[in-house]
Amino acid sequence: MSTVYDFDAQAIGGKAVSLSDYRGQVLLIVNTASACGFTPQLGGLEALWREYGAKGLTVLGFPSNEFGRQDPGSNDEIASFCQVNYGVSFPMMAKVEVNGAAAHPLYQWLTKEAKGLLGTRAIKWNFTKFLVGKDGHVLGRYGPIDKPEALKKDIEAALAA
Repeated sequence: MSTVYDFDAQAIGGKAVSLSDYRGQVLLIVNTASACGFTPQLGGLEALWREYGAKGLTVLGFPSNEFGRQDPGSNDEIASFCQVNYGVSFPMMAKVEVNGAAAHPLYQWLTKEAKGLLGTRAIKWNFTKFLVGKDGHVLGRYGPIDKPEALKKDIEAALAA
């Protein structure tokens, strides 16, 4: 697998999604959680989607229950929570694991392509973000403390490329 477009995922509603459907777009891929201190970032991610979606950005949320069991609900419960509490309209995928042998293949690839702080591959917490360019290659990795609005400059540069 050499680009993000080589992967498939499952939408939160159950439909299979080929990431090749997003070819030519800038992607912001985020592992989310509904009961985390960083959960309000869903609002910031939605704001990015609304501001830059028409310009070619797609935000993709991947719920994960891996960290502190902060997303224990079903996919339907997660989708409802995100929409009701944060107005999320960007594409949400089905719950996945992001680390270890059972990690979704996309996350195995993302963490290989963009290492974290001090060169680590593992995702340390919810709301780790990966920015993917129009060519399907990872441009950057951002930690949970990086607020969505802090990524605007990098998103704008990726959209202009």
